[in-house]
Amino acid sequence: MEVTETLQRTEPAHAWRPHLTTAHEQLAPRLEAFYRDLHEHPELSMQEHRTAAKVAKWLEDIGYEVTSGVGRTGVVGILRNGPGPTVLLRADMDGLPVEEKTGRPDASHVTVKDAQGHTVPVMHACGHDVHLTCLVGVAELLASSRNHWRGTLMMVAQPAEETLQGARAMMDDGLYARFGTPTVALAQHVGPMPVGLVGYHQGASMMASASVRVRIHGKGGHASRPQSTVDPVVIAAYLVTRLQTIVSRELDLTQGGAVISVGSLHAGSRANVIPDEAVLEMSVRTPTDALQGQLIEAISRMARAECEAGRTPRPPDIEVISRTRVMVNDDSYSRRVRAAHAAWFGEGHLVDTGMVSGSEDFPYFDGRTSNDASKAKVPLVYWYFGGTSHDAWKRAPGKTLWEKLQSLPSNHSPYFNPSPDCLRFGCESLLMAALACLDEEPKAEQAPEAGKRLH
Repeated sequence: MEVTETLQRTEPAHAWRPHLTTAHEQLAPRLEAFYRDLHEHPELSMQEHRTAAKVAKWLEDIGYEVTSGVGRTGVVGILRNGPGPTVLLRADMDGLPVEEKTGRPDASHVTVKDAQGHTVPVMHACGHDVHLTCLVGVAELLASSRNHWRGTLMMVAQPAEETLQGARAMMDDGLYARFGTPTVALAQHVGPMPVGLVGYHQGASMMASASVRVRIHGKGGHASRPQSTVDPVVIAAYLVTRLQTIVSRELDLTQGGAVISVGSLHAGSRANVIPDEAVLEMSVRTPTDALQGQLIEAISRMARAECEAGRTPRPPDIEVISRTRVMVNDDSYSRRVRAAHAAWFGEGHLVDTGMVSGSEDFPYFDGRTSNDASKAKVPLVYWYFGGTSHDAWKRAPGKTLWEKLQSLPSNHSPYFNPSPDCLRFGCESLLMAALACLDEEPKAEQAPEAGKRLH
């Protein structure tokens, strides 16, 4: 069955639907304005001061206890509503150094200095503006319906997801020590699927990721006298090629997919000058945490060997500049959240995405400080929801979900353009997940009184 046909099915009857519909009608104009403002004013990782202030004000205005500056720019909002579980809902805040090319009226024209002092464009090319809008929307919906659930809400606006710094920064700043350890932590991510689809995968759902920087020290000189130099460019070129043999020649085929991609190589400034150094930065993606460590060790070994072969005056500097673990969904809570989504959206609106090659730093909210699984404290659930309008989806070539996804702008593209239509869908997705993990009153089999729920 084609995806467009699935999305045209009648939504399942649900006792809460008319009440949520009324609430959304009241909230929608403010949420869309909030979303468009965030989209037009993105901020880079650890520079999210304006964004954080907007989130903090929204939460304060609806009665949350708000603390800003957690992990530098993170925001935490607490709403206590009697005894019960503590449910953490997380959204990320940062944009990317990408020049927007969507042509939207609210397109970003922001340029800023990045951490290295370079002037770069900034765009919400990964949908974090959507995530934040859904977070504040759900925060308000739950705050206005406190007579129908029990527990504590912990709303977390996290900085620096794109650089894999923010979750660790908030944890290192004592997130759980200061605000309490949650019973479960939930997060979602918008993508190019059509509005109306929710994507899951049980167990390991996203790969581990690490970024590694290798600095090769050479001996510079005139390009006409290479014999008097140690050329780091040649060594870097050999290393780029050699690194590809780690996956193709050192890994067992049964270990699953892994990749090492050199995304940045900088050396020199003039054609007739052999430089003193070359700097490579690479991304490492692996399906297990153990394999991540194995690949990083192999990168270090090969970098040192190439530098020794090339007669560098000293060994290379090798630095893991960021890393995150495999994202593993908790079996019990992910089943609970999936059941809530199936009941609300309909089983036909749920798809299994498989394990995706992208990565997240959300795994650090499980409370562990190392890769030792025995230290796990907080169960995690992470899922995806569609952001492509139905009109754009219908125009995309292909018949199946996967065929159409190949032709649509994805996250990190300068053309990535989630439809405002996905805001309600994302709010409902996050809200149903939160309610599935909180203690609810009345019980699920009882319909709420008209006008008293989600108003």
